[in-house]
Amino acid sequence: MLEYRFDTQLLIDGENLSEDEIHDYIQNNIEGDCLIAAGDDELIKIHFHTNTPWKVLEYCASVGDIFDVVVENMERQEHGLKG
Repeated sequence: MLEYRFDTQLLIDGENLSEDEIHDYIQNNIEGDCLIAAGDDELIKIHFHTNTPWKVLEYCASVGDIFDVVVENMERQEHGLKG
C-alpha cells in the first residue's frame, strides 16, 4: 500500500507567479511527497503525490487559472488497473 495514493498534476496560468512560493505553500500545508513546482512567472507545472488532491487544486486555483488537471490513483495503477 502506498503512503500517498494520488498523483496530482496540473498547470497554473497567471501573472507574477512564484514557483518558490507555490512550492513552499504546498510543502508546508498539504501532506504528500515528490513535489515539483517548476515554471516561470506566467506558467507553473505542479506534480505532487498526496491523499488530498482537492487541497492542491483549491490552493492552485486561488493563485491562477488551473488547467490540464490529472489526478491518478496510483494504487489502482499498481494493480494493473486504470488510474
